[in-house]
Amino acid sequence: MVGAVAATATTVILSAKLCDPTFYFISIDLTSFKFNFPLLDTEMILTVHVTNPNVVSIQYSSTKMFIYYAGSLLDSTPVMASSQPPRSCQLLRLSVRLSGLRLAHHATRFLAYAALAIGGRNPP
Repeated sequence: MVGAVAATATTVILSAKLCDPTFYFISIDLTSFKFNFPLLDTEMILTVHVTNPNVVSIQYSSTKMFIYYAGSLLDSTPVMASSQPPRSCQLLRLSVRLSGLRLAHHATRFLAYAALAIGGRNPP
């Protein structure tokens, strides 16, 4: 009897269609501005919500998350290897330092966004 239950459970798990985890961008917390003459570097924390919809746990390998603004690559940040239990959610907090040189092309829009965020208002 126990063997039949174990075999059935194994069959169900193996035949279940595995889904990709979902990643949702939640927020940006600006932590500092550093004057790097003649530019301004920005440090921030990105919060990303990760959902594992599967009935089995998943393992993440180390990777990089690329950060784009208005279609331009600004920088990347490492994402450390991890695991996540079945049918669970977790928040990733990723530290990022953006070079003022790359931000210079979008300075006006980015600083307007930063001013709204610092003032506690949600940017558009």
